[in-house]
Amino acid sequence: MSPQDQHGSRGYSVPTGRPYALKELQASLGSLGDHQRELYDGSHPAEYDGIADALYVAFQTAAGLAPAKSYTGCPEHPNGALDPEAPEGWGRCLICNDRRRLGQRLQGGRAAGPAGEQRRLGYPVPEGPYTLQALRTCLRTVEDQRFHLSLSSPAEDFVRIADDLHRAFIVARELSRPRNASGCSEHPGAPIDPDAPPGEACIFCAGRKRRAQRSAQTPEMLPRIRRGERRQLHRRFERPPG
Repeated sequence: MSPQDQHGSRGYSVPTGRPYALKELQASLGSLGDHQRELYDGSHPAEYDGIADALYVAFQTAAGLAPAKSYTGCPEHPNGALDPEAPEGWGRCLICNDRRRLGQRLQGGRAAGPAGEQRRLGYPVPEGPYTLQALRTCLRTVEDQRFHLSLSSPAEDFVRIADDLHRAFIVARELSRPRNASGCSEHPGAPIDPDAPPGEACIFCAGRKRRAQRSAQTPEMLPRIRRGERRQLHRRFERPPG
């Protein structure tokens, strides 16, 4: 009897480990609502740490339930280099895309524009701006898919929710980063120097500038005293009578 006949006679078989992993995923998704209710417009970046951690745990669980995802999605080069500017409708494989670009140049055609959404390690990375409303939209999509998951769900459902969880995680992670209150690209989370002029509020850069100004001043050198001579010191006050 062939494997296909055996599978047909026995019916559907739940993949090993799916019941436990699905239960863990449902529990992780259920806690996202509690984290979301604590957020508001103007929340401190540290308040996003909890939901970012919970989203990453749920994403890892969903990725384990989904089939193994290649880096590029290319059957010929599954673990090849990723194309950072893959055109719309193309895959993420850099080798295959270079072949297509070369063929278009030889034929005198124009290459398509870059894709609208990047993919990191095979998972989608949404474009900014990253806001609380964008995070809520991602979480609403995840919540809609959550109720349709079951032990007999096809693999495509787990691939879809893993992608959506990765989008939500990226948004929450970016919101948890320190805000650039100082306006400094080198130290975005630096404290603000209240005495610094406008545009130079970064306390690290302001301290570096002050140190550079002090080091630029030429120190006053005392005259060199030859051996056997005594330095004549000019006293500011007369010595009191003994």
